[in-house]
Amino acid sequence: MPAPTHTRSHRPAADSVEIRLPWWAVALPAVVFAALLLMILSPGQAQAATAAPAFGQLIELTFQLLFR
Repeated sequence: MPAPTHTRSHRPAADSVEIRLPWWAVALPAVVFAALLLMILSPGQAQAATAAPAFGQLIELTFQLLFR
């Protein structure tokens, strides 16, 4: 009597992980990163940063408190 053969299923094995992301889960962080990069590198934003020195001082103080 022949032994039964096992066929492969289309499901992944129990020890492997398969993750599928929607398109916006990749596109949204890329768009936000590009927007932030443009805001940092824009020469017009440099003048706006000097108009509010208190905000810069607040950020500097926060970094000093957190990373001391």
